[in-house]
Amino acid sequence: MVRPRVSEEDRISGRVLGARLREMRLQAGISAQALAEASEVSIDTIRSLETGRVAAPSFMTIARIAGALSLSLDELVASHARASKSER
Repeated sequence: MVRPRVSEEDRISGRVLGARLREMRLQAGISAQALAEASEVSIDTIRSLETGRVAAPSFMTIARIAGALSLSLDELVASHARASKSER
């Protein structure tokens, strides 16, 4: 299976989202492993997101992580969108 090419904008957006997820995880005072377990997302995925190696995570992945952090998708997306716009 060939993965579609990722645009530079998506790469920037992925880095911004990853930084936001890490920030929120640290504010919640939990480890990456604890977040992985709470969200039922692999630790490798959590690490890849936080380091910006995943430019376009799936909706379900983000929904699970947001839920584990007690954030709504709107809260996560709104903060991500604001940060992403300031990066441009």
